[in-house]
Amino acid sequence: MSKRSRLIVILVVVVVAGVFLYPTFNWYFLVSAESKSVAAGTLEQIRFVAQERAAEDLAELNALAVRGEDLIDKFAFLEKVARENYRLEGRSLPKSWSVEDVFVSIGSETAIFEILETAHRDEILASKDRSKSVLQLGLDLSGGMSILLQADMVSLGERLGNTPTPEQRSDAVDRAMEILNNRIDKFGVTEPIIRKQGDENIYVEIPGAADPERVYTYLRGKGSLSFFIVDDEASSRLDSYLVENPAGLTPELLPRDPDVLDAGRIIRGFYAKDDYGIDQLIRYRVLHEEVGLDGGHIQDATVGSDPITGRPVVNFALDREGGEIFFQLTSANVNNTLAIVLDDRVKAGAVISEPIRENVQMRGFDQQDAGDLAIVLRTAALPVDLIVLNQQEIGASLGQDSIRQGLQAISLGFALVIVFMIIYYKGAGFVADIALVLNLFIILSVLSAFNLTLTLTSIAGLILTVGMAVDANVIIFERIKEEYRLGKSAEAAVKSGFKKAFWTVMDANITTFIAAIFLSQLGRGPVQGFAYTLAVGIVSSMFTALFVSRLVFDFTTESLGVKKLSISWRM
Repeated sequence: MSKRSRLIVILVVVVVAGVFLYPTFNWYFLVSAESKSVAAGTLEQIRFVAQERAAEDLAELNALAVRGEDLIDKFAFLEKVARENYRLEGRSLPKSWSVEDVFVSIGSETAIFEILETAHRDEILASKDRSKSVLQLGLDLSGGMSILLQADMVSLGERLGNTPTPEQRSDAVDRAMEILNNRIDKFGVTEPIIRKQGDENIYVEIPGAADPERVYTYLRGKGSLSFFIVDDEASSRLDSYLVENPAGLTPELLPRDPDVLDAGRIIRGFYAKDDYGIDQLIRYRVLHEEVGLDGGHIQDATVGSDPITGRPVVNFALDREGGEIFFQLTSANVNNTLAIVLDDRVKAGAVISEPIRENVQMRGFDQQDAGDLAIVLRTAALPVDLIVLNQQEIGASLGQDSIRQGLQAISLGFALVIVFMIIYYKGAGFVADIALVLNLFIILSVLSAFNLTLTLTSIAGLILTVGMAVDANVIIFERIKEEYRLGKSAEAAVKSGFKKAFWTVMDANITTFIAAIFLSQLGRGPVQGFAYTLAVGIVSSMFTALFVSRLVFDFTTESLGVKKLSISWRM
């Protein structure tokens, strides 16, 4: 490969790595602490903040209108709405936009409030989305969220058909802990803390600003997703009843007039997400009480997209028994409505047009819900229902002084490696340092791209990986020095040194890479996360040592015509 081609490859890698790393850099260095705090809140908290800020902005606009002032830059987006309204009405635009002009154009304070709320909502939710695509800090650096769960032994007894023995209770809790770890830490790099407390409780710590709503999705068992047949005629009667009797349902979703609901029927709410992503009750549906199909028959689940609408869908396959049950259910209810019920809430429904046996497609979910649901359905069913007893935020386990001292020690160690290479190998050491810095840059970008978790220990391991990456450069430099001592020219010594060192470097890194692959497959939790980080570091160090360093040497000896190598004090 020519030097130009290698340079293009390096530039492409640097640009891509920069794109991956920018969200992390932006989040930790450019986003204000207040914005981070708001984005870390629940969706209900975000709605409250957006409405509160919109109310403050509306009050400020009213004050500006009373004084007869022009629209300020802060509210420039309102001018675009007002301009569009003027255009639709065929009116001539004012020379300068006053606040009064905007009020007249938009029509009412309620409409302006909705526009202001939308602007704040979109800003906060966009910030919340950005926070999910950055390099996360571990519990020791930034704290996180703790949840105390209790195993519901009553539901376990119902599943087993008898009173569970102490051994069955313990086994159910142990298996629930393993399944939770697989769901929360699907890549082995989130590093949650999951441990048993007593005989029936499970304590979970999740690093970073974990979204409580999303955490709850990981607590679902497969059995919580079920399919029911909708009684459309009874649903229509219920709608009419609730129009005349708005408070006609009890908290247990039973009609206060018992004649409204036939025997063998149940009422469930149909929910859809609002603009904040919060489930909102749309209407009530009457379902056949008998479960058409239990979610425990689901074997696999993937997220796809509807070819017509582009909306996310969840595709899942049933086991043989489930496929037969579903085929009989859909065969007997063609032209009836099938409801998808998740956690006792109707999330979607569709008219059965033909019998379905094994492969089922679900609609009615946004992208995040679809992804979370697929993760839950792919993992084993929770052997026991889990009840949230307590949830709270937790602080960093390490004090600020400990964090600062640890980071100082790590930075000092990395700096000493940089200085040693320059002192011992002179100009060649400077080339190695460039490769090391680029290596660190690439590793961090990959960690950021996969939204991995960084703890103080992993930072030390990361710096150690980068420090060990200098070994490849040392092997190459020593080979070049040997060739140079034989009297070869600088250009010939570089070519021969890289050629002879190539397989030595490759063998050492390939064996370590194989070990990392085995660790990633056999390990769990932090071990698996370490394996992924190690594998990325190996690939990155080989690229920088054999590709970047070689390009710099070739450029100096071939393009610049350097005749003497600056690679040792004794040469």
